[in-house]
Amino acid sequence: MDERCLERLQEEAAKKGLDCVALVPGANLFYLTGLSFHLSERPVVGLFPVDGPPAMVLPELEAPKLENADLAIVAHPYTDEEGPTLAFHQACAALELAEARIGAEALRMRLLEARYLERYAPGCQLVPADEVMSILRMVKDEGELTLMRRAVAVAEAALNTTLDRMRVGMTEREVAGLLMVELIRAGGEGLPFQPLVVAGPNAASPHSGPSDRPIRPGEAVVIDCGALVGGYASDITRTIAIGDLPEEMGRVYEIVLEANTIGRAVAGPGVPAQQVDRAARAVIKDGGYGDYFIHRTGHGLGLEAHEPPYIVEGNELPLQPGMTFTVEPGIYLPGLGGVRIEDDVVITARGAESLTTFPRELIVL
Repeated sequence: MDERCLERLQEEAAKKGLDCVALVPGANLFYLTGLSFHLSERPVVGLFPVDGPPAMVLPELEAPKLENADLAIVAHPYTDEEGPTLAFHQACAALELAEARIGAEALRMRLLEARYLERYAPGCQLVPADEVMSILRMVKDEGELTLMRRAVAVAEAALNTTLDRMRVGMTEREVAGLLMVELIRAGGEGLPFQPLVVAGPNAASPHSGPSDRPIRPGEAVVIDCGALVGGYASDITRTIAIGDLPEEMGRVYEIVLEANTIGRAVAGPGVPAQQVDRAARAVIKDGGYGDYFIHRTGHGLGLEAHEPPYIVEGNELPLQPGMTFTVEPGIYLPGLGGVRIEDDVVITARGAESLTTFPRELIVL
């Protein structure tokens, strides 16, 4: 990012009545600075006031990273022997954060960082700043989309190679391990989440992890994977048949495929996010399986595998060109199995483009 990005943050934060935004290691801090840190016992907090240059409390051993930051940042380092107390005191005093309204990440900031801010910025008020960061990050520029396209290409190549090697009798965990290796081999720089490989009755749980259960003939196998390239994620799910599926599972697959197709077709600029969910869900309900579609139709995608905009009933946010998200309807039948088909899409001036191109018609191994 660049100085313009910082200016946008300051503008949006000021609109929300914030004096400063405090960010901990994660996607938001990376977005603004281009730097990656780990959440650990050594706190790292980036402080972005609305009327001045940013500062950062960080371990001395991490301080050299600031030389490569996208922004000029005032460092307040501390050693392991000293601990972070003095560094927080100095940073809060320098930015005059006493009595300030400080925006924090509701989903990421820990009590550790919050308590230091509350102690050394006496009278401060910590309030959620997630909406501010969402406004900045939801619409991707061409550089971000290029990285996402590369992440999709990596995931699709890895999935294709894995399917070529998958056999009856392999365990879910074996297939997931193979897929992880192929994701890195194909050019992934990391994984946004551990691959999900679930077969037969295990696939009736949308987020069930891979087990040591062998994959058997006549089962549907749900495979959900993604890759990171330049910090940006892909997320694709396909359901594979091992030989002939039971009649009902074959019917379920066709319903989910139609729901995926309709969901992607409805998406476009100005369309409320919930309308995509409604369209995909209507197909499944009309097919008689409405009670078995037990999650939202999609979620935003970018620096995180799950981020705004969420494609769910109640989200009236109009979709805008540059917004990226998944369309992933599914049907899950307890004791029998599940089907999910997930694509990554970007809103364009004319509609929605699918970044994922992996075949959606049922693949039978």
